Amino acid sequence: MATLNEKLADSIKSLSQLTGSDGSRRIFKTAEINRTDRERLLGAGYLKEVMRGWLMTTRPGDREGDTTAWYTSFWEFCRKYLDDRFGSDWTLAAESSAPLLADNLNVPEQLIVSSPKANNQNVHLLHDTSLYLLRARSVTPNAIKTAGMRTPAAPEVLCNVTAAFWEHNKNDVIALLGSIRATSSILTILLAGGRTVVAGRIAGAYRILGNARAADDIISAMQRAGHNVREDSYPFKAAVSLQFSGTRVVSPIVSRIRLMWSDMRENVIKAFELEPRTIEDKEQYLAAIDDRYASDAYHSLSIEGYRVTEELIEKVRNGTWDPDSDEDREHKNAMAAKGYWDAFQVVRKSVAGILDGADAAVVAEEQHLNWYRALFQPSLEAGIVKPENLAGYRQHFVGIRGSSHTPVNWESVPDAMEAFFECLKNEKDPRIRAILGHFIFTFIHPLPDGNGRAGRFLMNTMLASAGLPWTIIPVDRRDEYMKALEDASVRSKIEPFARFVADCTKHEPPPPRRSRPGEKLKEANLDAASGPTSTP
Repeated sequence: MATLNEKLADSIKSLSQLTGSDGSRRIFKTAEINRTDRERLLGAGYLKEVMRGWLMTTRPGDREGDTTAWYTSFWEFCRKYLDDRFGSDWTLAAESSAPLLADNLNVPEQLIVSSPKANNQNVHLLHDTSLYLLRARSVTPNAIKTAGMRTPAAPEVLCNVTAAFWEHNKNDVIALLGSIRATSSILTILLAGGRTVVAGRIAGAYRILGNARAADDIISAMQRAGHNVREDSYPFKAAVSLQFSGTRVVSPIVSRIRLMWSDMRENVIKAFELEPRTIEDKEQYLAAIDDRYASDAYHSLSIEGYRVTEELIEKVRNGTWDPDSDEDREHKNAMAAKGYWDAFQVVRKSVAGILDGADAAVVAEEQHLNWYRALFQPSLEAGIVKPENLAGYRQHFVGIRGSSHTPVNWESVPDAMEAFFECLKNEKDPRIRAILGHFIFTFIHPLPDGNGRAGRFLMNTMLASAGLPWTIIPVDRRDEYMKALEDASVRSKIEPFARFVADCTKHEPPPPRRSRPGEKLKEANLDAASGPTSTP
């Protein structure tokens, strides 16, 4: 007779056949899994019910209230549920389409869907999210696929979102405006509907953003068609710091990264109250970094994805799988520790180059993938990761544990990183480079794993260029750290993160230096009331 472990292993194997070899499928109808397997997997924590008739994969040991599995599965569930209910006869409403078209994959509290088959019903989902099914006479005839969802094209969305949406979702709108190749696609909609108010709003936006030609074209075409258009000189009800480069089309994610940088930089300076210094003793500074290694190495994080593997199946079958066992846990920990040591040495060389006068942003651009590869080389040699994982930027969708922010779609990562390093190199204040460098890097989440570690490496290389000490994010402040990043990612509030990093920096020993001839050095800290961070 099969043991309980063997029965569970068989059920996991059945699930793995449904999820696919890469584990990319996460949503299933209840009928796809037989009752026996379903009950075992639900009981063991491998499945969770989304709503009656629908299941998603989860990870055993997830804490009650953990949102990661749901936020990672949200778009897949919505697509499959809507296709199952309405076939192809549905599209997202303009306000729900705009963020997706602008490369903003954050999970909304409510997604509005239009369909002639809808019944104006609100469908409640997990973690206070919902679908509102709006009955419409018809749906967009030329819907496009955006992040797997059916949406109108960008010109139609821009012409149909409300003025309030422009005010509260400025960056989404600007990203869409910059992505449109020709005003003719917008004018077709404006002229067909005589949309004079919308025409004035769009023309005003283009003029503010530096594309006067597009603004003039819209006004001229509307006037020749007999429409009196008043150009809106304040369409976003807020200042705009970004300018388009003429009429060149810009990827939405490129505009989004540039907007975030330009909107946040002044607030970083206000919140990050430490002044840059000059490092007068390179070797002592590097020695101080070495002294911080043991404590710094403790603070690594990055938990990615859900995958059912053959190895897991066999461990469960043999009764040897235990996620809390020292052997299983310590093997991975040992590889991570070795990788962190190797990466730390590569980063240390980067810092040495910066202290010798190299541009910190250029060093980061040239070296960040070497930091990443050093992190995971030992895991590759141990067979924990596959060789292709060291190729570079990720080639798959990821979620961030405990966060409602969804990182950039993997297809857009190269464009996002190009824009990121453009901003980093154009920025000359090292404090802004440190704060926005860390934040926007992890916002993009470009790597298959280790994004948090690489982001902190990047932050510290920029802090070194500012003459500020290597800064550790203490584990006992992890919740504060993650919340500050969440405020920046989801609510565009960078001040909490800037203040948090500045406070951690104050608690580090100041960079050492030799005394000048005739000078007697006094003991000094960045903050007299603080001392060095203790090793966790």
